[in-house]
Amino acid sequence: MPLAPADFEPFVRANTALCQPPHVPEIHLHLADEAHDLWLKTEEELAEIGLPPPFWAFAWAGGQGLARYVLDHPETVKGLDVLDFAAGSGLVGIAALKAGADKVLCADIDPFCRAALRLNAEANEVRPEFTADDLVGQDRGWDVVLAGDVFYDRAFAARLVPWFEALAARGALVLVGDPGRSYLPKDRLQRLAVYQVPVTRALEDAEVKKTTVWRFV
Repeated sequence: MPLAPADFEPFVRANTALCQPPHVPEIHLHLADEAHDLWLKTEEELAEIGLPPPFWAFAWAGGQGLARYVLDHPETVKGLDVLDFAAGSGLVGIAALKAGADKVLCADIDPFCRAALRLNAEANEVRPEFTADDLVGQDRGWDVVLAGDVFYDRAFAARLVPWFEALAARGALVLVGDPGRSYLPKDRLQRLAVYQVPVTRALEDAEVKKTTVWRFV
């Protein structure tokens, strides 16, 4: 049976543990690990309970790298209005608030992210906002747009590039954390930092991923 919205938060608690991503140990997140059944469930099993692929349950390399950059360069977000796009666990948005952002909107179309973000925000004593709206193509006046690991799909990338370009053209700072995904538009980007990010081999093809933080120009 599909889970009801009231069951989302208990599901997140039951299938994760509170831990610190290795590249951003200042932050605590409810993440799945080898001890939880969420690792073992197939997409078909997840679909039976109405659960999209649980990207919110893992600290992806792109998000860890981008969060690290924001924490190390708080002037990037301090006092500003920030969008954490495709937020997942909310890692990057939480980092932005810890770095002094005035306001952070975490956006993700997966409704389970609302429950995950609420728990993660509570664990870090911050208060981001959340929306499940598809914001691609919208401009709500954000000063900074942060996107961790979003160029993994050709069709999705084709939607994102013109949107990010338009935001950058009107003056927004658009930063992307990327561990070498296939559809990254490098010709439109300026490299800002490179990190070696520990990851889980079950998710990636290596135990450490070279992750770059880029700026849309």
